[in-house]
Amino acid sequence: MEQRSKLTPCVCFSHDEGQGRLKIEVQLPGVDKKDIALDMRKDSFCVAAPRGDTEYSGCYTLSHEVEPEKTEARYENGLLRIFSPIKDWEKRFHVMVQ
Repeated sequence: MEQRSKLTPCVCFSHDEGQGRLKIEVQLPGVDKKDIALDMRKDSFCVAAPRGDTEYSGCYTLSHEVEPEKTEARYENGLLRIFSPIKDWEKRFHVMVQ
């Protein structure tokens, strides 16, 4: 069985306040879209993808709880973009500061 080098992909997190979505960008240069494995949970996600003798692989904890069943993902030009609605984004509570 062939041994692959493991690399942790570079990931950038941001959120779109207007739409209440978490935006995640994962750099996966040179991989084939059909080989990307993406598993979303409400508080984390894992991604893995082979490229030749290398495998990109990483799991990440999210700062906001998301709705994994409503997550969308697109891959183009080596960049995986993940959009996931933040759970209860509109629900806010005013806290009095003493």
